Amino acid sequence: MTTAGRPPTLDDVARAAGVSRATASRVIAGTGYASPTARDRVTAAADRLGYAPNLAARALVRGTGVRLVVAVCGVAPTVLDDPYVDRIVGAAARVCAPYGLGVALHWLPRREPAGLRRLAEDRSVGGIILVNTTEAVLRAVPAALRGRVASIGIGSALVPAFDVDNGGGTEAVVRHLYATGRRRIAMVTGPRWLSCAGRSVGAYRRVVRDAGLPVRLVPGDFSAGRGRAAAREVLARWPDTDAIVGISDATALGVIDGLRGDGVQVPGDIAVTGFDDIPLAAMTTPALTTATHPVGRIATAAATAVLAGRPVPPATVFPSRLVRRVSG
Repeated sequence: MTTAGRPPTLDDVARAAGVSRATASRVIAGTGYASPTARDRVTAAADRLGYAPNLAARALVRGTGVRLVVAVCGVAPTVLDDPYVDRIVGAAARVCAPYGLGVALHWLPRREPAGLRRLAEDRSVGGIILVNTTEAVLRAVPAALRGRVASIGIGSALVPAFDVDNGGGTEAVVRHLYATGRRRIAMVTGPRWLSCAGRSVGAYRRVVRDAGLPVRLVPGDFSAGRGRAAAREVLARWPDTDAIVGISDATALGVIDGLRGDGVQVPGDIAVTGFDDIPLAAMTTPALTTATHPVGRIATAAATAVLAGRPVPPATVFPSRLVRRVSG
């Protein structure tokens, strides 16, 4: 048992497993000899207690790094300004603080994922959380980072992944709009290179096609500015539109602002929905109908996996549910 309010230590794991501290250390670190039985007992005890290795303490001995890097893939460094990224960093910091680890933010150019190699060579880096992960980024992960990297997005056999069920959440939103009588539903999408955007668009397409409705897609980029412009594009292309699905809450809020600028009433003339359920969504006028995105839980799971350095399922998907408010 551990003292309330204190993270479990290696001593706690050793006691729970009935082995010496040295044996527990070898198993957790993956170095030196330990019998298969001892390995099973230590791993089970660590999982049961929720133990994560103290990377800061290891760094004093090995020089392996004392910071966790949140590496965000994007076309420009402005991707770091996204409030979504702020939430990931905040959650990661809460996980790392008890272990004396800092958290750093890094832009990873989408077309130059080789920058991961420089991070792998940086002795101050203890682990990495990849955000907006692509297949190219996964292929660029150096062998030196194996066991010290997790992805918020897609993963691989070597990189565990944590993400939200974008498709399920978007499907719930579109089905809700259909159930409330909307029949000409457009969608403002996200960047085509992001898998999460593709899942949302795929879910939208399935629902409207199954219902015999027209597919109306306008490109977006998750931002309010693009949402504002997209609203006017929807009106110009399809004046009879009665609902617009935003790929994100920021997009949806931009859509609402754009519609208002053209004298369109929300939800009277056109219903608008988002995705994320950011705190502001409940406080806007009208309050935004959306779907949940547990960013904090996802980032906490990813950071914990990096600190633990133990094998985990290749993909962990968090559910998303409809949040019905006034806008749609």
